[in-house]
Amino acid sequence: MSTTPETAPKRGSRLPRLARRAQLLEAAQEVFVANGYHAAAMDDIADRAGVSKPVLYQHFPGKLDLYLALLDTSCDAIIASVREALRSTEDNKLRVAATIHAFYDYVANAQGAFRLVFESDLTNEPAVRERVDRVTHACAEAVSEVISADAGLSKEQSMVLAVSLVGMAQVSARYWLAAGDGTTNQDQAAELVASLAWRGIRGFPRTDT
Repeated sequence: MSTTPETAPKRGSRLPRLARRAQLLEAAQEVFVANGYHAAAMDDIADRAGVSKPVLYQHFPGKLDLYLALLDTSCDAIIASVREALRSTEDNKLRVAATIHAFYDYVANAQGAFRLVFESDLTNEPAVRERVDRVTHACAEAVSEVISADAGLSKEQSMVLAVSLVGMAQVSARYWLAAGDGTTNQDQAAELVASLAWRGIRGFPRTDT
């Protein structure tokens, strides 16, 4: 359940530190997704969370610290989803589909966390750029391990293919969300892209070893 001004805890209510941190991150995500980094204000985040600014600063020294903590959480979520998708089956056709669906599920999430990762207005900040790049690299590395093991390709060759698959998944998912007219639902769109990806990657069949 999202924290809104109506449902936020009353000012002064005490929460365990970890619970308070989670509450502040949830409020910050709503504000950053809605306004972007530059337009978001710590006052707005404190108000959304129902706390005073001193309480917010006790957990996060500044707006960038808060943004990076939130970005770390968002990045970890999509990386974990991709790894889980790859572990979900030994059938590579199903693996491709599961991985594509992982990106579509992430982008379609109502909280809009993907915007912090893939559409950040702060990518000129090195710490943000590092985290955004980590998503692509970590997801591609997980996919490339499967490609390399099954097709006998070198790590470099496998990474080229993996980065292509990851890029196809996240870019198409964002396009579908932004431009969709309702005639193609999430599962249909993901299956279309999974079919395209599989028709390409199956050209590198499993080796005998």
